[in-house]
Amino acid sequence: MGAIDREAIVPGAEHREDERTMFDSSLSLTSSSPVHVLIVDDDPSVQQMVTRHLQEHNIRVTPALARGDVTTHVTASEPSLVILDLRLGQDNGLDILRDIRARSDVPVIITTGHRRDEIDRVVGLELGADDYITKPFGLRELLARIRAVLRRREATRTMSPRDPDRRRIRFAGWVLDRRTRRLVNPDGAPVPLTKGEYALLNAFLDAPQRPLSREFLLQATRIHEDVFDRSIDVQVLRLRRKLEVDPSAPKLIQTERGIGYVFALPVEIL
Repeated sequence: MGAIDREAIVPGAEHREDERTMFDSSLSLTSSSPVHVLIVDDDPSVQQMVTRHLQEHNIRVTPALARGDVTTHVTASEPSLVILDLRLGQDNGLDILRDIRARSDVPVIITTGHRRDEIDRVVGLELGADDYITKPFGLRELLARIRAVLRRREATRTMSPRDPDRRRIRFAGWVLDRRTRRLVNPDGAPVPLTKGEYALLNAFLDAPQRPLSREFLLQATRIHEDVFDRSIDVQVLRLRRKLEVDPSAPKLIQTERGIGYVFALPVEIL
């Protein structure tokens, strides 16, 4: 992380935060278990400052420096949230994010030191990150983002309780496990999905054989306000490439002229 200034998140950065980062420190983060955050950053000074600040707010913190550590902690410790620096020394942060998403749907906030270069953060969001923050950042802003992500997760669980009978869905030999966000093709091989593709597939599976407008699908897949591509047609094309034998002659996701798209096959809840 040599390109990152050690002054990146010193207290001086706090003064550049606006009023939106201010909050009542006594407010609980979630209504369930204590919060456990995994911090993946190879700069000891960053690790120490972030750890100290979060611990002051009664958050348990586990540091990780390398790819292997992250895999172990995500699998064994089941953290509430991961803070992942994309610019690690020897490891590629995007590869680590892929590893995390292959194993868990734990919320991930990515950090990057490039304010002008949006490529990393956009790719990170497409790979399943829940939020991002650029360095230098204020510690209070980071805590505010952690709170926001965990509140969204808690709200989703409250509004859509996970019914065990609805966790797995089968269609045309494919199986989607909503608990693990894992999609398996008819041959039994896992097929990775980006966050947008997963949201789009869920929208189709919730309303099979019903025409859905582009506007409806766009709202259903709106994961992050500044995801670079707002075209639902492009998102459908990407999903077709993963699901269809011949994307140019789709059998599963068909176009409804003048309306949008329809998932043409019935689905089975396992």
